[in-house]
Amino acid sequence: MHWLAVAIGGALGAMARYAVSTWIFNATSHKFPYATLTVNVLGSFVMGILFVIIVERAALPAEMRGLLMIGFLGAFTTFSTFSLDALGLWQNGHLFLALVYVLATVVLCIVAISCAIWLARLL
Repeated sequence: MHWLAVAIGGALGAMARYAVSTWIFNATSHKFPYATLTVNVLGSFVMGILFVIIVERAALPAEMRGLLMIGFLGAFTTFSTFSLDALGLWQNGHLFLALVYVLATVVLCIVAISCAIWLARLL
């Protein structure tokens, strides 16, 4: 049953990622990977909230961890796409943008998950 929950969450997370990424890609410059940055920061924020709700407070059944945290968010955010985007910027001669992207992703994702955990603990 856990495998099925992860699979369903993964399918939903992949579809959500595609929808958000397509919308952001069409709305922004195609030079900087805003779509990947956005899903990674948003996913980190949601991960922080779910951590408090599921792991710390047990306000949702533990089985929801597989569906939401592992499946959905595992498919919604992806380090491999982040890495490919950063490498693409670098290889295309945009070293400064590549560095900005790497730093922005790491810093914003850590800030997002920290803020989410702090907010969720207040509730």
